[in-house]
Amino acid sequence: MNQFARAFQPESLLEAWNVIREDFAFATWETLYATLLATFCAILIGLPLGMLLVAGDEKGICPMPRLLMKVLNVVINLLRSVPFIILMVMVIPLTRVIVGTSVGTLASVVPLVIAAFPFIARLVEGSLREVNPNIIETAQAMGATPMQILLRVMLPEAVPSLITNFTLAITTIMGYTAMSGAVGGGGLGMIAITYGYNRYRYAVLYASVIVLVILVQVIQSFGTWLATKSDKRLKK
Repeated sequence: MNQFARAFQPESLLEAWNVIREDFAFATWETLYATLLATFCAILIGLPLGMLLVAGDEKGICPMPRLLMKVLNVVINLLRSVPFIILMVMVIPLTRVIVGTSVGTLASVVPLVIAAFPFIARLVEGSLREVNPNIIETAQAMGATPMQILLRVMLPEAVPSLITNFTLAITTIMGYTAMSGAVGGGGLGMIAITYGYNRYRYAVLYASVIVLVILVQVIQSFGTWLATKSDKRLKK
C-alpha cells in the first residue's frame, strides 16, 4: 500500500484528527494575525508610495524629478519580481535584526511586508488613476493644493476601488503566509507542511487547504460587500 492510501486508513485519520483538534485553532489564529499585521504595515508603506507614483508623475498634480520616479518604479518592480519563498531567505538577516529570530509567526511578518508593500503601491496607483480627471481639474481650478487634492478628492473618490484592491492584497498575503510555513513561518502553512506533507498525513494537508479556502472566501465576500456599500454611484 502506498503512502497516499495509507494516509487515509483509520489509524492515520485518527492521528490527523488529533492534530486538527489540538493545533488548528491556534494555527488559524497565527495565520490571521500574520496576515492582518503584515497587511496593515504594508498599507502604511504602500499607500503613500502609490500616491507618490500618481502625484509625482510628469502629468500628475505635483510632478517630481524624472530620475527619482524612475528609481522608485525600478525598486518597486524589482521587489515585486522576486518570488516570495526566495525573498524570505534573502531577508533572514534583516528579520533577525528586527524581531531577533528568523523563525515563527512574527518573524514571517517582515518578509510578508517587504513582499506586499510594492504590490499594494501598484494597486493604490491603479485605483487613483481611475479617478475622473474632470473632478481633479475642478479641484485645481478652485485653488486646492496637491495634498488637498490627494487627501480630499482622489482618495475619497477611489475608496471603493481601494477596498477591493486591499481585499485582494489580504487574500494574496494570506497565500504568502501558507508558503512561509515551508521555512518555519508558523500558521496553517506550517501545519500543512510539517504535520501533513512531511509526515504523510494528507488529511491534515487537505484540512489546512480547506480552512484557508474558507478564510479567503469570507474575507473576499466581506471586502466585496464593503466596497459595494461605499460606492456612491450605487446609492443614486
